[in-house]
Amino acid sequence: MADMKINRRDFVKTAVGAGMAISALSRPGSASGRANGVLGANDRINIGLIGVGGRGKDLLNWVIMTGQKPNTAAQVVAVSDVYAKRLRIAKETAKCDGYLDYHELLERKDVDAVIIATPDHWHARMAIEAMDKGKDIYLEKPMTHTVDEARRVHEKAKLAKRVVQVGSHTTSSDQWWKARKAIQDGMIGKLVMSQGSYHRNSLQGEWNWKIDTTAGPEGKGDDFIDWKMWLGEAPKRKYDADRFFRFRKYWDYSGGIATDLFYHVMAPLNICWGEAQFPHRVTGSGGIYIFKDEREVPDTFNLTAEYSQGHCVVLSSSMANETHIPGLIRGHEGTIMMVPNGQFEGKVDSITVTPQRMVKAKFLEKFGAEEIKLDCEPRESHMENFLRCVKTRETPVLDSLTAYKAMVTIGMSVQSYREGRVLYFDETKEKVVYEAPK
Repeated sequence: MADMKINRRDFVKTAVGAGMAISALSRPGSASGRANGVLGANDRINIGLIGVGGRGKDLLNWVIMTGQKPNTAAQVVAVSDVYAKRLRIAKETAKCDGYLDYHELLERKDVDAVIIATPDHWHARMAIEAMDKGKDIYLEKPMTHTVDEARRVHEKAKLAKRVVQVGSHTTSSDQWWKARKAIQDGMIGKLVMSQGSYHRNSLQGEWNWKIDTTAGPEGKGDDFIDWKMWLGEAPKRKYDADRFFRFRKYWDYSGGIATDLFYHVMAPLNICWGEAQFPHRVTGSGGIYIFKDEREVPDTFNLTAEYSQGHCVVLSSSMANETHIPGLIRGHEGTIMMVPNGQFEGKVDSITVTPQRMVKAKFLEKFGAEEIKLDCEPRESHMENFLRCVKTRETPVLDSLTAYKAMVTIGMSVQSYREGRVLYFDETKEKVVYEAPK
């Protein structure tokens, strides 16, 4: 880690550096309820947040708001980011300490839980390091950059007995849990196929976010970016503003559509099925059809996956056309329509279960109607669920195992696309392989 540590002289030169000495001793967190890392019922959870860019800023405001509720009382005591301007703004927003080097945040004894909202290639390393320090984790989606990293995060969560919530917030919506119950009640018979999509469109091209042209590793004050730290274990490159501000366009830091958007589809589907599942065979296809800029990831992408339990998944997406396909689950005896407009991230008022024509009479006799509408009910938010579980030690909505199994399908689709071949997953060895396991 020595080469990852920020140069102290450069650190002091930045505008944010001056007021950032660790102030753990002045923070709450030494209450008797924290003995042996256990929070008392009345203790406020101390949060550290790493990565305060676009999504990180949203999460910062969300946890501040959620932390004001009595049953999820929490406060942000530290933030970290490699970009001085973002760090200063987040520090002022939360009225807390800030660090260019996230290791200083993790060293704080008063931090109970860490929210990680960095680019994907940092997720696994930071999550594992945080759990090694005894912290619970809210890990923004995608769970990790690769399949193997997801396995390692899950194994660490089990070993360290930490609460891990992966941040596909839509999984806390009620429609997936209603669909899960409908499948368990036998309303659609044997599962056959699930389908979903994630489509967008724009003139400028997806992920072409605004670039702060004055910022960089040579920047002074607010304009300083610790580029070496940001790269981490990714391939070493000279500073590239497009890569920093638009990282989702590049394989070194992201899986494009699959990791950014399909995670919001695969995670809910794994909940719907009743038991999260590893895929058996996965393919990814598509290409850069419209936005031929610096991007490496496709602007149009499709995923197909088959499962050893005897069903499959078909997902479609394009960043060049915004028309979705309906999100639904097909069984041999019926269909669950969960998302008519195809937008998996949004909430719906109800889901509909429709029997197949051949079993309508049986369905009517068993369930009392020719079609069933299941109303969706309010549930605690994803952040509320996480904070509550930090105190109760319950399993959160999107736990490390469910998140890992969703990530396997996502990660394999990216690898399949890049290698141009069909991939298989060996559940016994928990490894991606090129031939079907025997």
